[in-house]
Amino acid sequence: RNMSSAGPEGRKKMRECEGLIDSLVYYIQGAIADHEPNDKATENCVCILHNLSYQLELELPESYAQSIYVQRRNISNNDKTPGCFGTRSRKVKEKQQDTPLPEEKSNPKGVESLWHSTLIRIYLSLIAKSTRNYTQEASLGALQNLTAGTGPMPLAVARTVVQKANGLPSIRAMLHVSHPTVKKTAVSLLRNLSRNPSLQNDIAREVLPDLVSVLPDCVPGCEVACETTASICYTLFNLTQGSSHNARLLLCAHGLPKVMAISINDSNMFSKASRAASVLLYSLWLHTDLHSAYKK
Repeated sequence: RNMSSAGPEGRKKMRECEGLIDSLVYYIQGAIADHEPNDKATENCVCILHNLSYQLELELPESYAQSIYVQRRNISNNDKTPGCFGTRSRKVKEKQQDTPLPEEKSNPKGVESLWHSTLIRIYLSLIAKSTRNYTQEASLGALQNLTAGTGPMPLAVARTVVQKANGLPSIRAMLHVSHPTVKKTAVSLLRNLSRNPSLQNDIAREVLPDLVSVLPDCVPGCEVACETTASICYTLFNLTQGSSHNARLLLCAHGLPKVMAISINDSNMFSKASRAASVLLYSLWLHTDLHSAYKK
């Protein structure tokens, strides 16, 4: 567990170690099957996998990049960025949404397991069944890592979490836990998921009222809570920016007074949350059909 947080070279060596990832997954599967999701060894295994999934899209070996991302070559002739993981224009990203996702291998080995639906379902199961905060946080964090990019792999993981594995109820429950870093990581995962336009309506329907309910009535006084508040605002921004219906959901959930109260705090220490709330307010105002409702 300590070694897996040793940086890019350490992660690379551990991902390449034959049988290591498979053994970690095997152990966790056994713990879940035996109804023992709270033992320390399971926590350690999940934390290792969490660390090994960090920046996975950027650090994949070239052989995987070629096989998984080969579809990207046909996305745009205007994309001059070298390599497989460069930044792309918004137009290219929109085209990427229509790109077929890579097929999963039925029997993944090694690093392939890190983004496979089997492990995604394991993480969601641990989020729901474990009562250890570190295990919950590491499971949420691994999914956050896997959904952080904009390529086919993060897109496939996001769709699996939301649509195939019905993961939103388990993630939603983590919004209401008392442990601040678990809540923060759950919100960060939802923020990643909410960037995907094809999933936004599902997320808004399932989670938007809960996001509003955990928003504080003003800027919180500690850094972790402040970062969580900012992430909630940016998640709500993603969900409402292109949808007047979702903006109305926020309004009906009594979110507007909270967002306004957070936005007017001008303390430099907590400006991150205030800035995020202001961006959300500006976006909400662009829905001109809701102006009369806002004014009421």
